[in-house]
Amino acid sequence: MSKKATHQRQHRWELGVDESGQDLTLPTDLLKRIRKIEIVTSRKVNEQLAGAYHSVFKGRGMSFDEVRQYQPGDEIRFIDWNVTARSHDGGVFVKRFVEERELTVMLLVDVSASLRFGSKQQFKREVAAELAALLAFSAVKNGDRVGLVMFTDHVERFVPPKKGRKHVMRLITEILSFRPEGRHTDIGEALGYLSRIQRRRSTAFLLSDFLVEPETFSAPLRIVSRRHDLVPVVIRDHMEEELPNLGLVLVEDLETGRPVWLDTGSSSVRSGYRRRALSRHQHLMQRFRREKIDAIDVETGGSYVKALVQFFAVRARRL
Repeated sequence: MSKKATHQRQHRWELGVDESGQDLTLPTDLLKRIRKIEIVTSRKVNEQLAGAYHSVFKGRGMSFDEVRQYQPGDEIRFIDWNVTARSHDGGVFVKRFVEERELTVMLLVDVSASLRFGSKQQFKREVAAELAALLAFSAVKNGDRVGLVMFTDHVERFVPPKKGRKHVMRLITEILSFRPEGRHTDIGEALGYLSRIQRRRSTAFLLSDFLVEPETFSAPLRIVSRRHDLVPVVIRDHMEEELPNLGLVLVEDLETGRPVWLDTGSSSVRSGYRRRALSRHQHLMQRFRREKIDAIDVETGGSYVKALVQFFAVRARRL
């Protein structure tokens, strides 16, 4: 067998098939993108994120591990008085507890048509895939399980939580290669689905551009944030907030398909567009703050690793 054929079979073996039997063997260019994401994100996790992730996303609690003899510095509230009373040598014994580390991390990824936009080398959907990879690799490195929900105006795909690098590779592949049926966005539907499938508390990252009115998902947002550790990740592109001066241009709403003529040569049109976009974003972030929800704000072409590090630092200080 030729070296090329062996290489292709190795890719096929690693990606395998999904639960429905669908072949996940992919075109070479897509495989290269997936490999690049794996290499870059796993290195960044090892260098910058794994420890921070572990410190801010705690396990389900503490469980008893053993009783051992008291050592200077041990907290007296953990003294086991029953064991100490039975000790023949008069020693003092304390209970030792370990963190129940395993978490379930759910990635809720918006794959609606508006995520197929990007003005700085990357589409928002590609940024979502890389962010999902960073979070998933951080999770599995800490022994946590990761699941995936992809949604548009309905839930398009659900991948149950599992552990391991191979599972993370599958999630990245799903996000980059999946072809959704819907074009619109219904964040409330995705949050409601999470509530139905995940009864126990989990950490849920909601990755979307949130180009919908916050009122359309405010009720499920409040419900889910009370039950789960919900972290919205807002993915933006600067051209969605600031129009370039290109004169009269025909633009299309990716979700509705509706064409609109814009006079970008008009300063009043550009300033009004920017004012509305910034107001919408501020309204969204205020909604998160009112619900006491920590959000991560990233932009295509920007350093999303820096945004994650800042998020972890803020949450660590609060803890």
